[in-house]
Amino acid sequence: MLPVAILAGGRATRLQQLTERVPKSLLPVAGRPFLFHQLALLRSRGVRRVVLCVGHLGEQIRAAVGDGRGFGLAVSYSFDGATLLGTGGALKRALPLLGREFFVLYGDAYLPCSLTRIESAYFTAGRPALMAVLRNENRWDRSNVVFADGAVVAYDKHSSRDDMLHVDFGISVLSEGVLRDYSDADVFDLSDLCRDLAARGHLAALEMSERFFEIGSLAGMRDTEEYLRAGRALQ
Repeated sequence: MLPVAILAGGRATRLQQLTERVPKSLLPVAGRPFLFHQLALLRSRGVRRVVLCVGHLGEQIRAAVGDGRGFGLAVSYSFDGATLLGTGGALKRALPLLGREFFVLYGDAYLPCSLTRIESAYFTAGRPALMAVLRNENRWDRSNVVFADGAVVAYDKHSSRDDMLHVDFGISVLSEGVLRDYSDADVFDLSDLCRDLAARGHLAALEMSERFFEIGSLAGMRDTEEYLRAGRALQ
């Protein structure tokens, strides 16, 4: 199984009152820090190696998780440094720890899905990147993907279109080459990288049937808490 990069370095401005002193990844959800739920789920899906891309209050995350042995994982850390690099810049900096190909998971996403299926779809597609997508029609979040024939035809996280019926599911697979043109000091977002990859026909897609859960908003936190408390949380 490919390693997983978890993007956990942002300031979580939508949850600012909760995250001024605690990073979003460590907010309590269903009785445990949210990141603990993520790591348990990844372990159950066959993942063995995780790289946490951290920035804002990142030392708290390292103190809580350590080397990952308590979760049955090997966990390492890539710190942004004095300047937050954005989700794309954080990935670029973490490349020496990730290798040639890797999963990318948003730090606020809980995704009960098959990673084996996503990994297989990536290698079958033969493109440098793959995004998992969900037919959404603005139900759980604003739709931001045009999906057709196994590819993301258009992606824009900031501006929706009428033909955008799908949404970014929260996990992708990337090859290191898609980050080749950036320097270790560049500040940029993963969403902008994926937008450009889609425009060039380089972003494959796999349509998911499961819904996603997230803690990026108070409403999302409530849904995730309810889901995990309904007996679906892994220890």
